[in-house]
Parts: sequence; structure tokens; C-alpha cells
Amino acid sequence: MGDMDPRTPCLIGTAQRTVRDQPGPEPLDLWEDVAREAAREARLPVERLDSIQLVYTDSWQYDSPVGRLADRLGAAPRHRAYSMVSGTAPQLLIGEAAGRIAAGELDSALIAGAEALATRRAYRQAGEHVPWSHPADPRPPYGWERPPHPAELAHELFMPVHTYPIMETARRASLGMSINEEMVDRGRMMAPMTEVAAANPHAWRRTARTPEELVTGNRFIGWPYTRNTVAVGEVDQAAAVVLVAAGLADRLGVPRDQRVYLRGWAYGEDTWEVAARPALGASQAIGRTAEAAFTRAGLGLDDIHALDLYSCFAIALRQACDAIKLDPLDRRGLTVTGGLPYAGGPSSDYVLHSTATMAGLLRAQQGHGLVTGVGMHLTKHTYAIWSTDPGGTLGDAAPVFTADPVEIVALYDGPATVAGYTVAHGRDGAPEKGILVVDLPGGGRAHAHVLEAELLGDAMSRELVGQRVRLASDGKVNVALW
Repeated sequence: MGDMDPRTPCLIGTAQRTVRDQPGPEPLDLWEDVAREAAREARLPVERLDSIQLVYTDSWQYDSPVGRLADRLGAAPRHRAYSMVSGTAPQLLIGEAAGRIAAGELDSALIAGAEALATRRAYRQAGEHVPWSHPADPRPPYGWERPPHPAELAHELFMPVHTYPIMETARRASLGMSINEEMVDRGRMMAPMTEVAAANPHAWRRTARTPEELVTGNRFIGWPYTRNTVAVGEVDQAAAVVLVAAGLADRLGVPRDQRVYLRGWAYGEDTWEVAARPALGASQAIGRTAEAAFTRAGLGLDDIHALDLYSCFAIALRQACDAIKLDPLDRRGLTVTGGLPYAGGPSSDYVLHSTATMAGLLRAQQGHGLVTGVGMHLTKHTYAIWSTDPGGTLGDAAPVFTADPVEIVALYDGPATVAGYTVAHGRDGAPEKGILVVDLPGGGRAHAHVLEAELLGDAMSRELVGQRVRLASDGKVNVALW
């Protein structure tokens, strides 16, 4: 490799923990566990950490998350950060840490995340409150980077389990796939992921499934998605990575073949509101984001030895494959962990797990790996190329692309055409209501509810995209009939 700039950032420590015994520890305990383990692997004393950065935890609001962890570790980092809510947050923190190290502002950084939502559920089911430490008082507002659009809130379209299926139905219709063809194709794409999870000791669900098992015999969550093909969020999982300057890695005695480098990464955005997407079933931002990351890395998709595409829902995988021209059945596979539905989807933390797993794989085999992240409703995208071979240009968090939105009309009376839809189901498996995104004759889009049981059955029995409907507003929401 020759002489290396001593400021070159490299990843030299990782840790993952999955707790299955319930109730388990609180997030602060998990942060401490993975921080110590990752630092130990990096041969770096925890009190020596120059930066501590944490991914937002949904499980518990601490009064000072980073401060509490620093106290536990006996560290006094010069730099501290606590992210907002987003599946892209881990990569943004990693990218910031790498940039600061390359600039000579830091020489080491810990990035960690932890969720204990399975433990919260265990306490809730027992009728007890979680006995966790250092609660924030007053409790801060939820860590949205920006709140949902008022029309989305009014139509109760702010849960990913509803927004992602709407994009899925739009894509399905644009390709001329039948409802059954989409489900069969989804099972075929995701079944290999269950096999990866079955071999991953950190995975939450470690049972290999057939394509048929994934799409039949389990209840719908947000039609057409079944429970076994969406991210499993109520997990107790934590992960951490340690990045240092190459000069410090030399002094710590870390062999060069055990260092992993961020060759290049990029960030881009589609529209924040799903209904505002110019093409409801496709992403404008993914292709541009991936192109920038590969260009910065000086590599192409054919150079990549392993991939982990963010997989909260099938449409996230499909839009990525469409944009980067990757066969969903590519021999390299779509995940190194098993993905969010099987390895586990710990809120905003998943990319820490995929990065840690990718680093371990690259250390063992050498080569290049792609790790992607998705935030909000397929809004935010990160593409990162990791390698055992240093080089490339880092990049930063400045968006390489920002999509222009289609106008959203809050209330509307008159004819419209269905652009995408879902049918929300309750925990008993029964359909509750339909949620539509519709194209308006004069341009723009609107939302609408479908409430009649007969129409819900019709929506699930045939392709509704392209259906002419009539919207009537009650002053709060639009209701569709046909």
C-alpha cells in the first residue's frame, strides 16, 4: 500500500449485541457493552475516545444520552453528537466522524446505537413501567427532522407500514404485474435473506423460510405486505463501530489487513411526502446518490464483492435494484446480515449492524462492500463503499440530489385517478380502511380514505391503480367512492 496519510480514517473496531432474554437491559447498558467491546477490538482504551456519537433511540429519552455514556466509560470526548430519527443517521454520523478525522480535527470516534423495544413490550405486557435510568424531564419532542405534512396527518398516512405499500402498488402497476405476481416475486427475492439471517448469530429471526412461507399463511400488516416481509422493530439490539486515524491505528498495532476504509459515500433525497413523488413507485434520488458514491470511491457495481441494501420493506430493495441496475437475485445477495425483516430492524440503528457485519466480512475476505441506508418514507438515501484497499474521496452529507415535489392538495371534491394505495389491517388481521394517493385532473395529488367494506374487498382483489374514483371532502379528510 506504500506510505499512507496518517489522517486517513479507518474502521478498526466493531461490536454487535442481540438480547433475547426478556426483560433485557436498558439502552444505556447496551451502549456501554458495545462501546467497550468495539474499543477493545480496536485496542483503544475507552477513556481515550476523542468523539462519542449516538444514534437516536426510540426506546427511552435520556436527559443526556452521550453524557451518560461518556460517564460510564470514564471518557471526556472533545466531540459529541446525538442524531435525529432516520435510518440514514448511522452513516451520517460515520461520515462526519471520518471527515473530521481526515481533517485532523479528531483521531478517534465511537458511533453506537441501541434499542430495547422488546424489553419495553415485555414490561408493557406485564402491566409495568420500565425501570430505566436518567429520564429526560421534561421529555423532549420526538426526534423528527421535520413533521409529516398536515394532509398526511389528517389521513393517518405517516406510518411506514402504510406509505411503503402505496409505493409498492404504484410500482407493481407501472410494470404491469398482477397482485399475485408481485407477491410471488417478493417471496423469491426475500427468501434468500432468511437464509443469511439463519447463519447470523446476531439475527433476531434465525429461521430460513421458503418464498411461499413469506407471502402466505401470515397476516397482512399494510396490504399487500405480510408480517413476514416487513422490518421487525421490537428487538433488543445494539451495535458500535470505532474509527481512528491511520497514524493512531499504527501506534495501536492494528494490522493493515484488519482495517476497513470508507472509500466514498453520498447522500441524496427524494421528496419528503410520498404523495409528492413525481413517479410514485420509483426513486429519482437513489441512482444519483449511488453514482456519486461509486465515483468518489473510484469503483463500479461490478467491483463490489458484497452488498447490504436497506430492506425495511420490499419496495426499498426494489427501488434500489431498479436504480443501480442490480438483479434482485444477484449471486452476491442483497444482504450480509439477513436484512431488517429477519436480522432485525432496531429503529434508526440498522446501518450500524450492516456496517459492522460488512467490516467483518471484508476483513476475512478482503475486497469492497456496498452498504446503503434509507430514512423516513424512502425519502433519504445513503450509499457507502467500504474497502480493505484505501483510496477514493470521502464525500460528505451535502445532498447530491434533491427531488422537486408535486403539489399536494389537502381537500378536494371531484374526480381523480388512483396512483397508489394500501389497505390498513388491524392486529386481528381484518381490513380497517383503505388509504389512497390519487392524481387530480388539474395536476397535483391528494389523499383519500376508503371506508366501505365492499370497496376494501374490491381493492384487494384486483389492480386499483388507474381506477377512476370520486372524492368527497368532509372538511377534514377526503373519502373515495367508485
